Amino acid sequence: MLERVCAVTDLADGEARRFDLGKLRIAVVRLGDDWYAIGDRCTHQDVSLAEGEVLADTCELECWKHGSRFSLIDGQPHALPATKPVPTYTVKIEGDDVFLEVD
Repeated sequence: MLERVCAVTDLADGEARRFDLGKLRIAVVRLGDDWYAIGDRCTHQDVSLAEGEVLADTCELECWKHGSRFSLIDGQPHALPATKPVPTYTVKIEGDDVFLEVD
């Protein structure tokens, strides 16, 4: 199912923002014309990843609390202390709107 989360203009290049879709907490990230969506809960601790730093050069989102880095492409952790991946979601742009594919 497609869920609208925001307008394209709501996120600046290099920005991450948290969106709640029912029980799902999702961090949406914009890198130029590329959009990513991953689970917003660090798997090390229940901390919002959207509050962390977007690392555009490595396509990662860094947890602000302990420095774990998660791939925006597949959700895999690339730095300790996190060892488990976060879920990823497909982003679709339709006109000026950003949609996520969620079950």
